Amino acid sequence: MKLLADENMPYVQALFGDWAEVTTFAGRNITPEQLREVEVLLVRSITQVNAALLAQAPHLRFVGTATIGCDHIDTELLAERNIAFASAPGCNKVAVGDYVLAALLAVAEHKHWQLKGRTIAVVGVGNTGSQVVARAHALGMKVLLCDPIKAQQSPSDFVELSQALTADIISFHVPITHDGAYPTWHLLDESAINTLHGDQVLINACRGEVWDNQALLHRQQTENPVTLVMDVWEHEPEVLLPLVAHTLLATPHIAGYSLEGKARGTFALYQAVKAHKGQAVMNDVEQLLPIPAITDLTLAGECDQALLTRLVRLVYDIKADDWAFRAKLGQPGFFDQLRKQYPQRRELGSLAVESSHIDVQNTLYALGFKV
Repeated sequence: MKLLADENMPYVQALFGDWAEVTTFAGRNITPEQLREVEVLLVRSITQVNAALLAQAPHLRFVGTATIGCDHIDTELLAERNIAFASAPGCNKVAVGDYVLAALLAVAEHKHWQLKGRTIAVVGVGNTGSQVVARAHALGMKVLLCDPIKAQQSPSDFVELSQALTADIISFHVPITHDGAYPTWHLLDESAINTLHGDQVLINACRGEVWDNQALLHRQQTENPVTLVMDVWEHEPEVLLPLVAHTLLATPHIAGYSLEGKARGTFALYQAVKAHKGQAVMNDVEQLLPIPAITDLTLAGECDQALLTRLVRLVYDIKADDWAFRAKLGQPGFFDQLRKQYPQRRELGSLAVESSHIDVQNTLYALGFKV
């Protein structure tokens, strides 16, 4: 079986190498000619799987994306051609939760805030949004839920976008859609941006096109800018360079890039391909992961926000990602290079934290640590 996989997917060789001929490719640079003999294509979010790409793929029988979102896949075309399809819903939700938690603590440090009692609005309460909700509750924050689709089943639990935009912090976790009852393209448009006040914080760890970057730049150039955390950008891998100077934290679409998250994505597709071929699954994703550099530690006393910030940074330092982004900013191909060469990042759950205080244990567990 000839298999073509994105080069940024870990453990492909380990999972498929003994029963498939594995070749890898750069996600944005794949050509139709590369698919002439391929039976299985495994991609990530930056590869557009459409009629143009599949124009020379007569042997293709399976397409998988190691991501939650599927907006880059023409699933109707695959169905028409009887090509099986699988995605990896939830594979990187924990990593995104870790990213937003790290961002919240960095924002609080910058603004001299105590997060307890602050209000956060989570726009989109699916896999990743739910992770953010759980972390925010554990921090003692007031949480507003904004998700018009879920609100249809439970209206009293959700708020409209206009109310969400009044929160101290607004974190976006929606797919990119252009049609339907609730399109998300430029969900944060010029008019919405102009309703914000200067003490608010915006976080985008979903899709760049959800925010109007140009309108946001205009706002940031006024005397009343907001605080920005941006992991995703319109027109990736291009970045609106002047906007970076007006962000507190800027990263190259790596919120979900934990080693565990990427491994889960690859493993989900491994399971799907095996099922497609009617074969038994022989491997366990946990066996693939290396032992982390720090596996456990003990807290002697209470865990305040400052100590929690140090704990999170011990596992994941979001400021290091921001520094690397700014250091390479504007260099040819810098965005994809940072993603390709992204250092091995573990999830908070790779660290076991022992405490004699049961309330501390409960909080740390809710925040994603092992206790």
